[in-house]
Amino acid sequence: MAKTNGSQGFRSYFEWFVHSEVTGSVLLLACTITALVWANSPWAGVYDDLLHTYIGVGWGDNVFKLSLHHWINDGLMVIFFFVVGLEVKRELVVGELSSVDKAALPVAAALGGMVVPAGLFFLINMGGETARGWGIPMATDIAFALGVLAIFGKRVPLGLKVFLTALAIADDLGAVAVIALFYTEQINFAALAVAAVFLAVLFPVVRLRVKRRGIILILMVVVWLAVFASGVHATIAGILLAMVIPVRPMVNPKQFVSNAEAVLEELKQRQESDSCIITDREQLHALEYVHTGSGDALPAGLMLEHSLHPVQVWFILPLFALANAGVALGGDVVSVMTTPLALGIILGLVVGKPVGITILSWLAVKSGRGRLPKGVNWMQIAGAGCLAGIGFTMSLFISDLAFNDPTLITAAKIGILFASLTSGVVGFILLSRALPKRV
Repeated sequence: MAKTNGSQGFRSYFEWFVHSEVTGSVLLLACTITALVWANSPWAGVYDDLLHTYIGVGWGDNVFKLSLHHWINDGLMVIFFFVVGLEVKRELVVGELSSVDKAALPVAAALGGMVVPAGLFFLINMGGETARGWGIPMATDIAFALGVLAIFGKRVPLGLKVFLTALAIADDLGAVAVIALFYTEQINFAALAVAAVFLAVLFPVVRLRVKRRGIILILMVVVWLAVFASGVHATIAGILLAMVIPVRPMVNPKQFVSNAEAVLEELKQRQESDSCIITDREQLHALEYVHTGSGDALPAGLMLEHSLHPVQVWFILPLFALANAGVALGGDVVSVMTTPLALGIILGLVVGKPVGITILSWLAVKSGRGRLPKGVNWMQIAGAGCLAGIGFTMSLFISDLAFNDPTLITAAKIGILFASLTSGVVGFILLSRALPKRV
């Protein structure tokens, strides 16, 4: 019975996760279209001026100012990466990446989905200034990918959803590593040392469940500012902060339930009247145990993920799309897409992703390291690989890090948008044939 309940709990959590991603993908698409229309309308100047409006925080002469675009990309996206970090840590500790047997297939797939697209891009752009964009086609946008998958409803095996989710999370981990290692120009080690010190302070504070949330928030902001000043992209602070958040409860939930049942039974027996006022000291102690113990039985990481995930999906990512998907399509778009930069991105996402994911998955299964999820076949894996070619959010994010030239950024974004759309359509067509017609 316990095993069944655990399975049901996982299914319930996973369905919540997928549902939130799918719902958010609709809003994300709407904001993307809005940004594209706005940037190519007579009000394009308003769009550009708004993004370059500077907003300051501070007092007197001590004001920290960033443009609205940078507040979104370097500020709000820290929360996005924080949630990503929580998801990664959960999967590594208790999820689909927590053991070699579970992780072998999605990790192999993610590796193929990063190496092959990056290799294709580099071959096309080798020797030019655009070669720096090799990290762009490595990314996967889980919200859009799961959104397309959800169109098929119950026809999709649970194993395929889990595979795509674990693949995307492993992919996110790889993208974060690429951003930290290869898209950092200069490093201020003194600032990094400050970040490390405050992370070290935050570690025991979080684990001791300090009730003053203001203290925790201040420590987190200081870590973000220190990483921002270090030259490492500020969003990496989100990943670092997530790593100090525990994903396991402080007390064993089963033991807590057992103790709570005993305490509540004793409480019930000592309740001599129908009065709602409790005056017995032992009863008060019993209620206090249930109150404090329930908090200790809840994993802090999962609680934060639950509370922040809707903020990420329904506010941060749509706002990011509004700020970054507004590409002016003036001129010959076709000629732009045939440039080495855009072509490398398109081939990397549309071809490299499914090819790399399918081949490395096949090798993992044939070597005995991994195994196909129940009810999943190779055509479905290839279809999921195509959906992983929807790079969008992470790809747009990396393109801004890779280039300073607005012309190159525009070409990269055009390639990303076209490739993401094509990957979604091809993945949908392939899965419509690969999935069972009825359930």
